[in-house]
Amino acid sequence: MKLITFVVPSYNSEDYLHICVDSLLKAGDDAEILIVNDGSTDKTGEIAAAYAEKYPDIVRVLTQENGGHGEGINHGLREAKGKYFKVVDSDDWVGEKALKAVIKRLKAAETTGGIDLMVCNYVYYTKGKGVTRVIRYKNAFPEKVTCGWDDVKRFKPWQYMTMHSNLYRTEILRECGVVLPKHTFYEDNLFAYYPLPYVEKIVYLNEDFYYYLIGRENQSVSEESLKKRCSHQILVSKEIFKAHDLEKLKATKPRLVKYLYHEIKFMMALATIFTRLNRTDEAEKMINDMWRELYRYNRKMAVIIRRASIATFVNLPGKCGRELGIIGFRFAHLIIPFN
Repeated sequence: MKLITFVVPSYNSEDYLHICVDSLLKAGDDAEILIVNDGSTDKTGEIAAAYAEKYPDIVRVLTQENGGHGEGINHGLREAKGKYFKVVDSDDWVGEKALKAVIKRLKAAETTGGIDLMVCNYVYYTKGKGVTRVIRYKNAFPEKVTCGWDDVKRFKPWQYMTMHSNLYRTEILRECGVVLPKHTFYEDNLFAYYPLPYVEKIVYLNEDFYYYLIGRENQSVSEESLKKRCSHQILVSKEIFKAHDLEKLKATKPRLVKYLYHEIKFMMALATIFTRLNRTDEAEKMINDMWRELYRYNRKMAVIIRRASIATFVNLPGKCGRELGIIGFRFAHLIIPFN
């Protein structure tokens, strides 16, 4: 069995797929690399096939009709043979030094029964500028030890775990039953969030592992894309809101529940602000419909989230309130650029 499966969902990735795969190949025989060709119409399939031919014991190509990023992850999870599972988008890559540290730590963990989740740093790499920000978690997790949720400290307001930071034991993902929606953007947030209650053993590795490329034209996190696809953000945020019974979890994992609330508040704020960027009556209706649905589903939880500082600020009533929320978003983006 391979130590780790890297899944690379790929759609029309001919210009940058080689950068991603070349970085993963440095893991050698400890890894399998599953390139999921998501109905590409360029040379992605040919490039992937060439890698599989050159590295038959490491690289496999999975071909599917276009189903979107989430379906690519679903496909990879069904086929994965590694003990651990990591998604790396086809325009991103991993750092060589950090990759070696990750493999070394996973091997050490396997000698004592393994872990459920490894959290590493991720790097915002802006096209034309280079590294613009590194997201670290040393304030939230103890370093160099296996810990549980009771050992996790408070996250900063802008800090949360993502697909980029999280590396799961494959069986945890299968046990939790996460299936990502097809043809939906921003579903990687659901992938990162859904398995967390199934996690018992965590390791934080203070290494800059994942390099997240931003600033590419037509990228899903560009402002125009966020405005255009705000309904996707709303859909994913509602799914996260409904994913777990937090009151039930609180009895056994109170620290985890604090974090889950932290992430839900952040996701609901993003869903609101990205929809509101459209500045239309239709957008306001989408926001109001979202909150009405959540109040009907779990009023107590919706009240807690709506009254949270960040969610309250972006949901201020009236035209002035809406504009203040957008101004706040613009200011926050100057501090933490993500597109």
